[in-house]
Amino acid sequence: MAADREHTLQPFSGEEAEAHSLAARIPALLIESQRIAHTVAHGTHGRRRAGPGETFWQFRQYDQNDSAANIDWRRSAASDHLYVREREWEAAHTAWLWVDVSPSMRFRSTLANVSKESRAVVLSLALAELLARGGERVGVIGGQPFTGRAAARRVAEVLLVDTSEASLPPNARLSRFSECLLFSDFLESIPEMVVRFEEIAAQGVRGHLIEIVDPAEETLPYAGRTEFAASEGRDRMIAGRAETLREDYQERLKRHRTDLAAAVQRLGWSFLVHHTDRPPEEAVLSVYSRLAGVERDYRYRPVRSARLQTVADQTP
Repeated sequence: MAADREHTLQPFSGEEAEAHSLAARIPALLIESQRIAHTVAHGTHGRRRAGPGETFWQFRQYDQNDSAANIDWRRSAASDHLYVREREWEAAHTAWLWVDVSPSMRFRSTLANVSKESRAVVLSLALAELLARGGERVGVIGGQPFTGRAAARRVAEVLLVDTSEASLPPNARLSRFSECLLFSDFLESIPEMVVRFEEIAAQGVRGHLIEIVDPAEETLPYAGRTEFAASEGRDRMIAGRAETLREDYQERLKRHRTDLAAAVQRLGWSFLVHHTDRPPEEAVLSVYSRLAGVERDYRYRPVRSARLQTVADQTP
């Protein structure tokens, strides 16, 4: 794993000496997430769709594939067309959340106002708020799902007592036909991550990866003599001219992300990269739109091996 995380070395700062203070920041992050959810909610149509239920949703014109028993004759009598009465789908789904709170997520450069960890928590709680408003169940992987107006707050309470610093989601049983939202920098070994994602997908769960990246991790803006310290472990490196590392570093980061995206695509999952210097509303709207509009396909298609082939190997 060390070789795969070499490019995560960060300039040493006093932040690494601080204790993990997520619990103290949860109330403020919850308020911020509710503000974001309120903003995004005004620009979306939610997750409403036709299906089994008792609540009327809309009329639509009769189609040759519809049963004549579904025709609403009262509505049709007022028009030259036949209309079918559709009901709203009231079968709630479950969305499972996982937030990486390992040490690498606490990094924040001078190019961003928040750490990766804080942004991941805010995004997860904002999406929990939106999903709960839409009648869905939300929960943290390994726990129990919640419903109702207090769902996001209860998710925050679970995160508050989470002392795990694992860089991969836990190996937990998840309900079939549910969805999982994973928030991390995803800098672990690709084969190791793919094995865990396959275990989740094999349960009939659709996944969505939200990669949280500090802008400095993307550009490596450092120059001159720079000391880098590993966010996890005690490794340190002094570069006489940090700018000479930039090209190779960016190429390795690009290759890592390309391989991860390819693995996710084979599972039928979605993948989004979000930078901490960008507005959180962008990521929330993008993920929520995918959840609201995507046709669900939970069929797991196992790859030939847990070990990921590179994009080059897949090219004919």
